[in-house]
Amino acid sequence: MSIQHKDIAAIRQDYVLGNLSESDVDHDPVRQFKRWFDEAVHSEVIEPNAMVLSTVSAHHMPSSRVVLMKDIVDEGLVFFTNYESRKGEEMRANPHASLLFFWPELQRQVRIEGVIDFVNESDSEEYFQSRPKGSRLGAIASPQSQEIPNRHYLEVKVEELARQYEDSDFVPRPIHWGGYLLKPIYFEFWQGRASRLHDRIVYKKIADSWKITRLAP
Repeated sequence: MSIQHKDIAAIRQDYVLGNLSESDVDHDPVRQFKRWFDEAVHSEVIEPNAMVLSTVSAHHMPSSRVVLMKDIVDEGLVFFTNYESRKGEEMRANPHASLLFFWPELQRQVRIEGVIDFVNESDSEEYFQSRPKGSRLGAIASPQSQEIPNRHYLEVKVEELARQYEDSDFVPRPIHWGGYLLKPIYFEFWQGRASRLHDRIVYKKIADSWKITRLAP
């Protein structure tokens, strides 16, 4: 296939901001991720907790979307969503997923693969009640990933809920909404380098320990 848009083919960026070696990284990839995430926050990366979540459909097709990480714990990474959404259905059928963080301001990306588990009910409840009221109402109103007739359909539902809860700040969490924990078995830390000779340091979970290796760019 020929490239018709020569201006797109000519887009390139050299990477000169940093380097990454086996001797520099923490032996625990979650701690290494926290270190990089803190640097992304302090560097004022736009939405540093935005990540691409990839799941597998019932027809064995990859499915990706951007979601927001909401916590980093020793066991892995936490995010919240509608259990009945497409991603929720896919993770229920196949509890394996991958995450991708891209921080262009630091010329870094992190790939994570792992096994999906549910966050406990109390943590889901605590986070749901911490959200802005409008977001809580939206979570109830939206049948996420389902076909709807038009936007007005959603707006009417939200208006009805707003009237129902106008005298109370408490909005009950719907049973179809809560948290997931991705328990990692694979990390790849990518640091852009000049001439496309990027640094790629990989952690693979073997039993209860992590093996650290380097990949060719």
